Amino acid sequence: MKDKSLVSINDFSLEERTGILKLAGEFEQNPRQDILKEYVVATLFFEPSTRTRLSFESAASRLGAKVIGFTDAASSSVKKGESLKDTILTVSNYSDIIVMRHPKEGSARFASEVSPVPIINAGDGSNQHPTQTMLDLYSIQKTQGKLNGLEIAFVGDLKYGRTVHSLVIALCDYNTTFHLISPLELKLPSYVKQHIKDRKLEYHQYTELEEALPKMDILYMTRIQKERFSDPIEYEKVKNAYILKNKMLESARENLKVLHPLPRVNEINEDVDSNLKAYYFQQAQNGVYVRQALLSSILGVKQI
Repeated sequence: MKDKSLVSINDFSLEERTGILKLAGEFEQNPRQDILKEYVVATLFFEPSTRTRLSFESAASRLGAKVIGFTDAASSSVKKGESLKDTILTVSNYSDIIVMRHPKEGSARFASEVSPVPIINAGDGSNQHPTQTMLDLYSIQKTQGKLNGLEIAFVGDLKYGRTVHSLVIALCDYNTTFHLISPLELKLPSYVKQHIKDRKLEYHQYTELEEALPKMDILYMTRIQKERFSDPIEYEKVKNAYILKNKMLESARENLKVLHPLPRVNEINEDVDSNLKAYYFQQAQNGVYVRQALLSSILGVKQI
């Protein structure tokens, strides 16, 4: 794992992912350890972020690392016309690992190819978000006691949702049955669906949420992402396609947990928050432990 970049969830083997999840559990029991005090973590966020950036910075800080970086491309030399390559090569002189979010698909892979230090992809356009996938796997395992053989529904923006793309690909290793709920305009891309088909796993597609709800172990809600639409009219057509309300959960399985990568807009009503099936805020907390596991293992301080 030492010095290994994480750009796609497929960059880590099933065994490595299992090791990260185990290590995250250890960090949950003891999250404050001064083991990265000799390291500098750079967080380069060319696109807005709250949870992912603060989660990484919290993870690094609790382990004693120093954190540098920027939260907006407008506050960096990119505004002056600096290329991504030059930014990465420059920042790599100041840090031991780079966490990067960028609006362009493929940018994280490019960065990993030119960088002399490891790159962690914190989201590249609508492509992938592998660290979110790891914390989602951790959350599913923690709430269900297992990862294998679950019925998992993805709801909302399956076309542009990078968290969905990465998680579906990862769950193909766990004999998952997929329930894909979206407007026709926002269906799961064919290349992601192909992973399900290649594993000969079962999947079902719906346009109505309530039709599938009683069958689920995990309900993974997503925001319809306004920023991914080039045509505002198309966004207006689908923005309120699914709104989960507390009463709707009466038909759900006892073990169901509702996940969401956040931020939410109005796709989960606030009356769901007090329901024991709501798990999205704990899910966000789990991100700190998973990112502690990733940082410490990639930097070679912890073994998995």
